[in-house]
Amino acid sequence: MRLELFYVALFITFCSCGNTKKEKTEAQKQLAKAEPVEVNTTQEGYKKAYFASGCFWCVEAVYESIKGVKESISGYSGGTGENPTYENYGRTDHAEAVEVIYDPEVVNFKTLVDAYFASQNVTQQNGQGPDIGREYRSIIFYQNAEQKQIVENKISELSKEYDQPIAAEVMPFQKFWKAEDYHQNYKKKHPGNSYVQNVSIPRFNKFLKKFPKELLKEKYR
Repeated sequence: MRLELFYVALFITFCSCGNTKKEKTEAQKQLAKAEPVEVNTTQEGYKKAYFASGCFWCVEAVYESIKGVKESISGYSGGTGENPTYENYGRTDHAEAVEVIYDPEVVNFKTLVDAYFASQNVTQQNGQGPDIGREYRSIIFYQNAEQKQIVENKISELSKEYDQPIAAEVMPFQKFWKAEDYHQNYKKKHPGNSYVQNVSIPRFNKFLKKFPKELLKEKYR
């Protein structure tokens, strides 16, 4: 978890122990069975995709480096309850997620899925790097059967390369909640922040080395 919030997170975890495992499991089962919600394209013809992979500060920056991505927005998805906030989203089992707004004429969903796995430790359960907990778990949200098949094919392909299970959950998309304004473009706005320096930037640089240069925006090649 983000280093400067370590003790706060421990306190929240301790205080939320009253939620029974059965209650959370039943809620998760219902979410997994839900019909996916397909998001309409924007007036400009852009589509939207949704991913969770550890800290949203890191994931937001990764997607904004890809050619054809107009913007990525930090937020919360994958849990129960309404209007999650940074103070309570862990208690409703939401994960930090990003909404990726992209031009389907330039980049497709499969490429976004490839970028997703290229930017993370694909076998780390419930977290990425120092960000530990279900709120940092890896999830790919699909909006239709075609997207689900793309994700499952990619996971099957990766499974042949690793001795451990691929950690990412595959969930039907339901709703995305935009995070507070101060979380948006955090890496770009706070380059000197200790977390950004020690976690976000190294993770971003590893992604740039792995991802095909021709799929990146000019300034990242």
